[in-house]
Amino acid sequence: MGKLTVHALRAVLAVVLAGTVFVQALMVWTLVSGNDPEDGSLPLAPLRLITILGMVSVQVTLVCVWRLVTMVRRGTVFSHAAFRYVDGVIGAIVAAALVWFAVTILNAPGQRDDPGVTVIMGGIGVAILGVALIVLVLRALLAQAVARDAEAAQMQAELDEMI
Repeated sequence: MGKLTVHALRAVLAVVLAGTVFVQALMVWTLVSGNDPEDGSLPLAPLRLITILGMVSVQVTLVCVWRLVTMVRRGTVFSHAAFRYVDGVIGAIVAAALVWFAVTILNAPGQRDDPGVTVIMGGIGVAILGVALIVLVLRALLAQAVARDAEAAQMQAELDEMI
């Protein structure tokens, strides 16, 4: 991975992380200060809490991806240490799906006249879980690459002994 790509990705990750922290701070301030402009149409306080939790899952993903990019840059991504960060990404995506299902459940009573919206939101939650499954498949590919790397290192050591 080139330096420009690494720097561009890190810039995007930093901006998204800063944005999520800013929005979280505003939501916490709104909840703590009591200035919630809730008019009764939607339960805004629970939605704000759920949104804060959803942003935590995004932040966990950002930090894990940052660490993986660092490992790629150093050439150490094909090691057992990378699994910790990939598992963190998978867990954060599953958490985001659960948060989305919670939003769907909170939104469902307001959609009695048009239940299609709730079905679509449920489908989006399933799609988010699908992303977690894709990352799980990529984790299996990483495991194969780590095993092949260890095997190649062993074969190289045996070859060096023979020579």
